[in-house]
Amino acid sequence: MKKTLRNLLLFALLVLCNSHELFLRSESHFLKSNSAYELFLVNGTFDQSENAITTDRIVFPKILGPNFEMVPTTDAFSYRDDKTYLTMVTGEAGTYVAGISTLPRVLEMTSVAFNDYLDHEGLDRTIALRKEQGETGMSAKERYSKHVKALLQVDDRRSDHFKTRLGYPIEFVPLENPFDKKVGEPISFLLLRDGKPLADQTVHYSTSVPGEDAHEGEKSVKTDADGVCTIIPDQAGPWYVATIHMLKSGEAEVDYESNWATLTFAVR
Repeated sequence: MKKTLRNLLLFALLVLCNSHELFLRSESHFLKSNSAYELFLVNGTFDQSENAITTDRIVFPKILGPNFEMVPTTDAFSYRDDKTYLTMVTGEAGTYVAGISTLPRVLEMTSVAFNDYLDHEGLDRTIALRKEQGETGMSAKERYSKHVKALLQVDDRRSDHFKTRLGYPIEFVPLENPFDKKVGEPISFLLLRDGKPLADQTVHYSTSVPGEDAHEGEKSVKTDADGVCTIIPDQAGPWYVATIHMLKSGEAEVDYESNWATLTFAVR
């Protein structure tokens, strides 16, 4: 019975952790020039959104491409099917980057839930800090914000906008154009925190599999001393890389400050 209850608790925890993840997606990452499309925010797992993100929480939305810059206003967003949609019209051919940040929110968790969440996300430094300071038996308040990007390929011509830095507190920057890659070829990403390479950071990655949760097949790597990680997509379709960077807060009302980053793209 105790083992069953423990498994149920861990399952509930994984649902809670996954519900934090935010992805900026499109039905296809391969678009046509001078055409209307909808991007959408998935707040939950990679394939299932639990609720829409309201525009009062969205900050610094941007879409950039060749001779193209869009700073979406509130009227470009809409809600349906527990998702937030963003309408755009593409310009000329090239590789585009889109991004959105959210304003912070505070979440309080029990000691057991918080410790298991840290373990699940590979937040080794925070785990060690809590042990060192004798806090593993204490609940925690976490202030978190999310910073998401998506790459889009418009027609066939490639451009360098895939490596554009949007200036978010944490973000992935591909070191090569993922749309030039084929299944089985490595893709490297630079992870930046406040514009500087973030070393020894756990990065999760996965893809959509029909009838399965992408998180069940999630794999992990760590960034090297230069803040670079490399993944090898083993099938065609949409992919993501994701990470959480957490620091001890110096404020009385919260214990930890975290910034979440995801980047979505596709491989043919």
